[in-house]
Amino acid sequence: MIQVRKAMVMAAGLGTRMRPITDHIPKPLVPVASVTLIDRALDWLLASAISEVVINTHYKAAMLEEHLRRRTSPIIHISQEEVLLETGGGVKKAMPLLGDHPFFATNSDVICLDSKTPALENMRKMWDDASMDVLLLLHPVEKAIGYPGAGDFFIEHDGTLRRRAAATLAPYVFTGVQLIHPRLFAHAPKQDIFSLNMLYDHALSTEPQRLCAVVHDGEWLHIGDPDGLAKAEAFFAFNHR
Repeated sequence: MIQVRKAMVMAAGLGTRMRPITDHIPKPLVPVASVTLIDRALDWLLASAISEVVINTHYKAAMLEEHLRRRTSPIIHISQEEVLLETGGGVKKAMPLLGDHPFFATNSDVICLDSKTPALENMRKMWDDASMDVLLLLHPVEKAIGYPGAGDFFIEHDGTLRRRAAATLAPYVFTGVQLIHPRLFAHAPKQDIFSLNMLYDHALSTEPQRLCAVVHDGEWLHIGDPDGLAKAEAFFAFNHR
């Protein structure tokens, strides 16, 4: 099983869909059942032996960074973006802090609750360095909490992935959690601002595919807007977790 000790939390977004809540605070500081989204992400990573985390910041960066300074663990590095770089550009900018080995990355507006085996442990076990550049954590759309979308992927009988076509529904949504090898960025565009989807598409196009996935068997909550936040609050109130 691969040893992964570093991760990145994507926290630079403007949080426009969460307005008016995010008019005054950055989205990662939005509390869910009295615990901020960023602290939930960091605590989840810590529970799976992640000791060093890079967090990218942009919107109300000073407020978020002040909050993070109160934590004693994990070790936190800030990658501040003067201009929003999107997902791919944000990770690319942080690469000097992430190193040369595979690392986890997660969005800050999702909550993963583990089943018997932690999701990150399952991903470590499944990782095959010879055949993978990125391993996505997927979740069944029908079981997702606070997710209003149409899904992202199909998993074929042979385990390969197929993207959802326009105007169709897919059974699995990408959770925002992934295990990435830095070599994925050998195919990054020259511009600073780009989406990770560009790199996913390249990994999907190879033979065999180097974009792989594992299905999350715990709970997954998407805190994308006030409705998603309300559903998350109701979930925690009912489950007392």
